[in-house]
Amino acid sequence: MSLPPPPPGPLPLRRSRRRPTLLGLCTEGLYRVSGNKTDQDNIQKQFDQDHNISLVSMEVTVNAVAGALKAFFADLPDPLIPYSLHPELLEAAKIPDKAERLHALKEIVKKFHPVNYDVFRYVITHLNRVSQQNKINLMTADNLSICFWPTLMRPDFENREFLSTTKIHQSVVETFIQQCQFFFYNGEIVDTGNTVVPPPPSNPGQLVESMVPLQLPPPLQPQLIQPQLQTDPLGII
Repeated sequence: MSLPPPPPGPLPLRRSRRRPTLLGLCTEGLYRVSGNKTDQDNIQKQFDQDHNISLVSMEVTVNAVAGALKAFFADLPDPLIPYSLHPELLEAAKIPDKAERLHALKEIVKKFHPVNYDVFRYVITHLNRVSQQNKINLMTADNLSICFWPTLMRPDFENREFLSTTKIHQSVVETFIQQCQFFFYNGEIVDTGNTVVPPPPSNPGQLVESMVPLQLPPPLQPQLIQPQLQTDPLGII
């Protein structure tokens, strides 16, 4: 769910169409503060009918859009991070050596179904961009992972054994957010000793893909993904 690209026109118009996106990243408590439920449901309904909906014309709040995005993933038949890879991810997250741990996680994420991988990359890239504004929006990678890991992984909360691994689940998502450039853009491992995520490289070309607005491919619509899952011979997703 994102603004469609601005049509050809005067520069002021093009800037005005992008302004909500720029302001949205700096919204305090983004993804933590709940939005209006009615607006959120309306966004989801409109998106199911038209993937190119204009959020500007709908006049909804940033928090309502954020809530709709989280609800989208919660409504999918299966989590974006495949259940089959949860054990591997949790084991890799326990590796003491940082470099070895990150390389292990990078190999596991390559096992995602291509559709899951592409959408996961977009989501993590977006969350990385949000975390870069943490001095303003107060949403660090840690805070964002707390908000998103239950939606992206959707474990069995009724399983008592699961309760002992919740922190590990969160750390997996937090690591992907912090090391977004390493996992998806062939970047270097970044030092996460402090809570401020380093800004993008001075050369925009090194992270050009991360600046693409979040757009969810139509195959991941809740009403369309189930038939695809039934015909998937590998059972990856």
